[in-house]
Amino acid sequence: MSSPSPPSSPRPAATISPEALAAAAERRNLEHPRQQTAAQLAQEHERKQKFRRMVNPGITRPNPKDQALSSLKTLLKIAENLLNEPDNPKFQQFKPTNTVIKRELVDRKGVLEYAIELGFFPDVENFQPYYRWHKRHLEDLKVGTEILKEFMEIYKREEEHANVSKLTKQEEQRAAAEKVRLAYMDDRKTKMERDEMERQAREARGSSSRTDGPGRSRIARPPTSEIQMPGQGEALTSPPPYEPRTDESRTDEARTDSD
Repeated sequence: MSSPSPPSSPRPAATISPEALAAAAERRNLEHPRQQTAAQLAQEHERKQKFRRMVNPGITRPNPKDQALSSLKTLLKIAENLLNEPDNPKFQQFKPTNTVIKRELVDRKGVLEYAIELGFFPDVENFQPYYRWHKRHLEDLKVGTEILKEFMEIYKREEEHANVSKLTKQEEQRAAAEKVRLAYMDDRKTKMERDEMERQAREARGSSSRTDGPGRSRIARPPTSEIQMPGQGEALTSPPPYEPRTDESRTDEARTDSD
């Protein structure tokens, strides 16, 4: 009879690293995203509204428009670089003494406060000032980046509208100038036509005078003796032609003289 085999010793439990657990939890969240509660949605909405107020009026009101737009672009670039490579130390910090950072984030009102809300906090290393980002503010970074994109889209539409308005105004000015030019050309054409008509009329009058001049000498006119004078009722006649005197006429004249 065989002796019973000794009981086997329990196998050691496999150890799982915290990194693997975090990765598994992240995959699970991505595959099966949890539905947000009403309280969570309200909290997210308030967070977005806070970022919006930090942009407008926090940044846009105290700074000129071009400077505010430039600073928002810088903030968006920092945020997007960090979202794309959250573990890259190069994107997790910036120095406030850097020329570009100082001009775009430090010197402009409200901009550095927005960076702090994204998760950047002041720190000192080797007597050098830094602003470092912490991973626990990842949600703030995501929401803040979304709001930055939202305002950049608004600026883009406003710029496009301004360009369209500018083109429309230029087109209106060109149309007005063309209208003036056409009106001038019409006036000039009308004047030329009027001058041509006057020239033709002058030539016609001159031609008529040349035609009528010699013809008048050939028109038969009544003799002067038959022209009646107004108020007389008689025609003026020329004296009768001279008739030679006969003997009888001389005898009658002599008799008349003797009487």
